[in-house]
Amino acid sequence: MDLKYELYIGAKPEDVWQIFIEPEATKAIFFGSILKSTFEIGAPYEYIGPGNDGEETVHVYGTVLEFETNQRMSYTEHPGPSYRENHAELETRITLTLETVGSCTKLTLINDQWPENHPSYENTKTSWPMILSNIKTYAETGKALDFGW
Repeated sequence: MDLKYELYIGAKPEDVWQIFIEPEATKAIFFGSILKSTFEIGAPYEYIGPGNDGEETVHVYGTVLEFETNQRMSYTEHPGPSYRENHAELETRITLTLETVGSCTKLTLINDQWPENHPSYENTKTSWPMILSNIKTYAETGKALDFGW
């Protein structure tokens, strides 16, 4: 059930990394949401943006497990409280790794540790390719993709 994606981006790892942590970039690739965290191991994080609860909807949240600037980030992930009543039980893990390959960056994303019958699995399986395509496009062009939403 693990979800694993690998792609190559025509940008430096530090430029790709910034997309994951800088508010303007996260807004562009994560559908208007920003990432709030201190990024210390054990610290909480939240992706917050427009949604079910207005402008401050918590879309996903969790705990930072690893954080090596420009290289690796791992965290637990739960759906936001307005999405699932049992959100606290629905924990998965996401690990992002960036490696230099020639003059580009290899991004590997693994979303694993899925509980059996997780109600968001199929939707997540579909949304990761969209988000990763958006990251690649944003890193290479400075513009996000228009998905028509």
